[in-house]
Amino acid sequence: MDEHKLRLETSRRRTFAIISHPDAGKTTLTEKLLLHGGAIHLAGAVKARGAQRHVTSDWMELERQRGISVTSSVLQFEHRGFRMNLIDTPGHQDFSEDTYRTLAAADAAVMLIDSAKGVEAQTRKLFQVCRRRGIPIFTFVNKLDRLGREPFDNLHEVEEVLGIRTCPITWPLGQGQEFKGVLQLFDASFRRRAMDGAAPAKVREEIELLETAGDPFDREKVLKGELSPAFFGSALTEVGVDEFLDAFVRLAPQPGPRLRVDGVAVDPTEPRFSGFVFKIQANMDPAHRDRLAFLRVCSGRFYRGIDARLPGEEKPLRLSMPHQLFGADRQVIEEAWPGDVIGLFDTGALRIGDTLCEGPAFEYAELPRFSPEIFARVRAKDALKRKQFEKGLEQLSQEGAIQIFHARGGGMRDPIVGAVGALQLEVLQYRLLHEYGADLVLERLPYQVARWVSGAGFDPARFEAEVDALCVEDRDQNPIALFKSEWNLSYAMGRHPSWTWAPTAPVAPLSKRR
Repeated sequence: MDEHKLRLETSRRRTFAIISHPDAGKTTLTEKLLLHGGAIHLAGAVKARGAQRHVTSDWMELERQRGISVTSSVLQFEHRGFRMNLIDTPGHQDFSEDTYRTLAAADAAVMLIDSAKGVEAQTRKLFQVCRRRGIPIFTFVNKLDRLGREPFDNLHEVEEVLGIRTCPITWPLGQGQEFKGVLQLFDASFRRRAMDGAAPAKVREEIELLETAGDPFDREKVLKGELSPAFFGSALTEVGVDEFLDAFVRLAPQPGPRLRVDGVAVDPTEPRFSGFVFKIQANMDPAHRDRLAFLRVCSGRFYRGIDARLPGEEKPLRLSMPHQLFGADRQVIEEAWPGDVIGLFDTGALRIGDTLCEGPAFEYAELPRFSPEIFARVRAKDALKRKQFEKGLEQLSQEGAIQIFHARGGGMRDPIVGAVGALQLEVLQYRLLHEYGADLVLERLPYQVARWVSGAGFDPARFEAEVDALCVEDRDQNPIALFKSEWNLSYAMGRHPSWTWAPTAPVAPLSKRR
């Protein structure tokens, strides 16, 4: 393999995700980045009016009806010689688990903040996820075309609430109807520019204050996630987007090493191909009822027809139909490089978190499954549609859209579904009806907290009688206890302090799950 080519292609990849609270303008910014990167020729509007184009990243019919993103999608484009892999995440908090997994595939995050509302709850939650992963975080203060807070107030809130220092790279010239654009505070080498004498007096004062009291620019701190470069603009009117993109490609990191389960770091320029599945999506093409696994390439060159191994499997998988993704559109590709996200047709062999690699098999660190907070018992409304109902439930649980629990030894008879938020249950109902033709009856259950339980002497039947809980099994037959409140959980933990009460599911060995 040409090592020089591998290094070159890796160095020009930028893989990033955009995180924000719902309605901060994330999907609009995504569309404008694609437009400015030349990937699309007409940006769609999220709130669709008759003749307007729909946005590229919201490809599911439900997303277009609601004007929200409920799935992750991948969008790729070129900008100034760099290959950009933009992973669009669901903005709605009910889909935070999907967002968490998506962030595992990103090397940097763009945190989008509404100028009028500042840092909101969902932004805070997702920021902590980025913090745990230690990836660089870029701040974009959006909606400057409307009246909002003063720029200093927004930056101060980011520093106070999120605990990360900021360094503005651009600065707004007014806001609302007075918004005239942005000033670039640094040159191409990220040295401070001399003050623009034509700038309004108020802006000159603000910039002087920044120079004396603000944090100096430090790329090392940016790459460690300790300093957030801040940008201002309006995605809707496309002001400040170009300035952001130009600085981002120079500041964001190229793909870096990734840790295996055994603690060994795999460098992206290692010749052996490896990657992991961070998402599975069924029925992106309703006519073909297909399943696509989203794979992030971590090392080496991926090529069409490569034989890759799954840990614990005797036979390698031949990956003969890799796709480049663009919202719901896709095309067959011949090769991919570290940092790229590709789509693989999946017949049911792959799961979220699986590692595929050339040569001897190994595993990257597992992507967690979180404990749900909303539970409902479900059954098919029409008994004749039971087969479609079961198939739909199984596929949607493999996507990670919901989690399925069964009565002990009960199989798929009246399964219980678990979700992080109520909107996930709505999406479940919608997709089962429209993609599988199965209408379902949904009965909400009074449970709010779940824990995977293990320990000496744990007997589910005795435990249920002892505390007010319901013991069921997950898809890998791991016991999980559902509680009506945090108090019930605390009481149970107090009675059995030696047991393990895990908020995330244990990793199942492949022999047990395939």
